[in-house]
This record gives sequence, structure tokens and C-alpha cells, in this order.
Amino acid sequence: MGCFFSNRRKAEKESQPEGGEERPKQYSWDQREKVNPKDYMFSGLKDETVGRLPGQVAGQQFLIQDCENCNIYVFDHSATITIDDCTNCVIFLGPVKGSVFFRNCRDCKCTLACQQFRVRDCRKLEVFLCCATQPIIESSTNIKFGCFQWYYPELAFQFKDAGLSIFNNTWSNIHDFTPVSGELNWSLLPENAVVQDHVPLPTTEELKAVRVSTEANRSIVPVSRGQRQKNSDESCLVVLFAGDYTIANARKLIDEMVGKGFFLVQTKEVSMKAEDAQRVFGEKAPDFLPLLNKGPVIALEFNGDGAVEGCQLIVNEIFNGTKMFVSESKETASGDVDSFYNFADIQMGI
Repeated sequence: MGCFFSNRRKAEKESQPEGGEERPKQYSWDQREKVNPKDYMFSGLKDETVGRLPGQVAGQQFLIQDCENCNIYVFDHSATITIDDCTNCVIFLGPVKGSVFFRNCRDCKCTLACQQFRVRDCRKLEVFLCCATQPIIESSTNIKFGCFQWYYPELAFQFKDAGLSIFNNTWSNIHDFTPVSGELNWSLLPENAVVQDHVPLPTTEELKAVRVSTEANRSIVPVSRGQRQKNSDESCLVVLFAGDYTIANARKLIDEMVGKGFFLVQTKEVSMKAEDAQRVFGEKAPDFLPLLNKGPVIALEFNGDGAVEGCQLIVNEIFNGTKMFVSESKETASGDVDSFYNFADIQMGI
């Protein structure tokens, strides 16, 4: 009695063309489009303006190395980006899902967004940054930071594709692994620094097709003051709960408050549990517990004399019917801010 498998092998053998070799087996991974590493790097360039348009990187890793006097624009999201041995370059990087690592670079000016940011063996960098975790510098000097301030139509979707929140930005909370006693290896750029004066828009026809704006009120990432000294001893905490219009409402509230002369200090998007709400919202927590299951909350800290009253007025006038947490008074507001952001930093491991 024959074996099924032996009959199958016989049939396969008979189906082979005479005098021909056995056809190689095809696997699913053989069908994938081959990636050319040269499409995902800029290397050894001098005095050039180069870039990648939206859709041309699509989440791949990217490498920039040995470039001098170049303007480099990556208008797409990527996995990780390493920048090595570059001098006197202007660099824009769209959202990076993982890390951006500068090594042995000098005299470069950059705008970028990422999950992790690290600088080692560099000097004289200016970085307009959006970073979800604490930025780190090591063995580096004269590194200056500002808040990310950039817009083009595809950028919001690229943030989502990279898994980054526009509200999680610790751009000014720098950790120096190698501090020098009596010296500061990093500083913050002037608050009135004009992004375009540091990172100019591209000039080639191909890259000019990306409709870029560096105006603060159009920036995808809300422009915050970070750890700059506050102008007032009065702050106000606002927490927006997940819903169809949460991001739009947060943006509208920021625009209204900034338009009235208040300052946005910091923002955060984070998930909360019932016990977290009890600690942060106190006796008001029961009002918000049913909303926590809908998704993460967005928190905003505003600063300025009269911030609490000003925020309450705007929320009541514009967002009447939308449930939000707003600090009740100047006396309790600083405690609200500390409670929420202490919880958020622990939650996010910052």
C-alpha cells in the first residue's frame, strides 16, 4: 500500500520540467518589496539642500552622516534617526517613533519630534524640540533648546503614525549625564526666538511643495513655556476628558487663553484610573470617574495674573455643556497643578 506523502513527492517530481532544476520555494517574506538603504540616508554631502517628501520614508529607519553646510528636511515619519559627524547643517525631522541620536556634530540647527532624544560628543546645537521623554545630553557643550513650532498638512497624521502625542512634550526638562561644576552645558533659547531664523524653510522647488508654516498659532505641537521662570504666582489647571472633540477643544482653549495674554506652561496626555482621579481631583473625582474609560485625558497648565478666573469664564462661555476640570481658585490651583503633573510624570516614567 502506498504512502500519501510518497505519492505527493512523485507527483511533484513529475511536474518538474525535463532537464530543469527544481523550482525554488516561494515564501511570503520573499514577496515583500526590497528596501534600498540608500533611499533612507544622506551621507557625505556638502553645500546641498536635500530632503524626503511625505510618504517617502513611511516609518523606516534613517541615517544622516558626514554632511557639511547642508539643509536637510525629512518631511515624513520614521522609526529611528541617527545623525553622525555633521557640521553646520540645518535639519528638520518629522515625527520619529523611537530615538533621535546626535553624535559628534557641531554648529547644527534643528527642528524635530521624537520619543527619545540624545546628544553625545556635540557642541553648538540649537534644537526646537518635541520629545515625549526627558531629553539627554552627554559630553556635550553649548546645546540650546526651544519648543517645537512647525506645521504642514500631513504632520498631524505623521504624529499619529509615529505613536506620538502632540501634548507630551518635555522639551525643556533636560538631563545632563556629564555636568561640569560651575558650568551649564545647555540652556534655553530666547522665548522670542523666531524658528525660521534658525531653521529656514526649504528653497528647492520640490521641497517647497510641502506647505510649511512656522507660525506659533498654527504649530501642530502647542508652543509651551516649559521650565522657564513663570511670570506670575498664579496658575490654573484644566483637564479635558476623552471625546470626539477633545483635541479641537484643547486647541481652542489654548488659543483663547493665549489670546487674552496668559501663558501655556505645559501640556500632558495620559490615561487615568479611578484611584488616580481620587488623588488629583479630590472630592470632585466622582463627577469624572465615568469619563475615564473613554480614553486618555489632556491636561493644560496656564499661568498669569487672573488665570483661574479667566479660564473659568472662557470654559463657561465657549465650552458650556462639556465636562472639564478647572481649578476653583488661585489658592488651590498650584496644588492641582502639582498633583496632576506629579501623577503624570510617575505614570510616564519621567
